[in-house]
Amino acid sequence: GDLLPADGVLIQGNDLKIDESALTGESDHVRKSLDKDPLLLSGTPGMEGSGRMVVTAVGVNSQSGIIFTLLGAAGDDEDDGRDRKG
Repeated sequence: GDLLPADGVLIQGNDLKIDESALTGESDHVRKSLDKDPLLLSGTPGMEGSGRMVVTAVGVNSQSGIIFTLLGAAGDDEDDGRDRKG
């Protein structure tokens, strides 16, 4: 159940399954392998197995960081509209 702290590419894995429901809405755990689906996304918890990855993005450059930034930008637009007087 550890959350992945960054985006990355799987370089070694042993029956690794990730819960990507927070990002994709998919309720089933996703099996990650070097051949078929090696991309790992920050903020998703590892549910089974183990693995090693090469980090490709952190913070606001990661997939979850981009989503949070976009959500924050949408919220700022709404706040700006309500705060204007005149």
